[in-house]
Amino acid sequence: MYRQVLVLAVFAALLCGFPASCARNLNYRPIIGILAQENLEDDPHAQGSSYIAASYVKHLESAGARVVPIRINRTKEEYEKLFNAINGLLLPGGNVDIEKSQFTRAAKVFYELAIKANDASDYFPIWGTCQGFQQLTVLTSNKNLLTLTDTKAVALPLTFSPGAQKSRLFKKFPKDVVQSLAEENITSNFHSWSLSMQNYSSNAKLKRFYRVLTTNTDGKKEFISTMEAYRYPFYAVQWHPEKSPFEWIEKAGMVHTLSAIKATFYTAHFFVSEAMKNHHRFSSQSEEEKALIYNYQPIFKGLNSIFLQNYYFD
Repeated sequence: MYRQVLVLAVFAALLCGFPASCARNLNYRPIIGILAQENLEDDPHAQGSSYIAASYVKHLESAGARVVPIRINRTKEEYEKLFNAINGLLLPGGNVDIEKSQFTRAAKVFYELAIKANDASDYFPIWGTCQGFQQLTVLTSNKNLLTLTDTKAVALPLTFSPGAQKSRLFKKFPKDVVQSLAEENITSNFHSWSLSMQNYSSNAKLKRFYRVLTTNTDGKKEFISTMEAYRYPFYAVQWHPEKSPFEWIEKAGMVHTLSAIKATFYTAHFFVSEAMKNHHRFSSQSEEEKALIYNYQPIFKGLNSIFLQNYYFD
């Protein structure tokens, strides 16, 4: 029994990323908020005013988190209350205006709350995927510095920056996973806009805030594909780790190899372990139960859809 407890303690310490003494302070029931966004105009299955692709929910659940949907068109007070109840935030991919949308308005509220909380030693992580990556760049720089790239449906290997494998994000990844990410076409890219290295390097706010971990190129422009903040637990990927195990459209850029799925798990595992360092909680069990994604039913959109299932919200 003692050896079992010791093994569990060591594993918890590895998850934490801090000294072993922090393992006993982890929150083993993390709840992560996923921000909804305005429905796509050409979505024949759309209901209500907003959606979350189910693959993002499954992605976090696969690593031991529960999910709360964060709906758009809510008051700042409602967002503040929810912020103090969840343990992290995921900004998903999609296709909305990242300067004027309700998605952006809500993201800005949570971003500013997260900055304030972390400055007060209240550890609160944020993860941005694709559009979420782009949204974080706008929130940090107060500018839209994105540029068009030919990356609409392509799988690419990552080009690691010097020292990136010792970053918070990648340092716990197994060597074979890092090697696969660097050598195989396993990161799915479905974006027309990117943050070029040139635009990043010329913007002082972005350079001070984010460390570039990986880059890619469309053959003409080098763009940032993975980054993490220096002082804050904020992480962003321009590629889609959630697609390999959970999206099944037959389209260029979709990869379902063992190495791609393994890399997917370690990205989810990392972010959920970050959320475990936060101790926000709902005021009651009933409030928690009412907020969880389990209260909603995903809609199957068909095998020819870029999102296999969506949750829709009023």
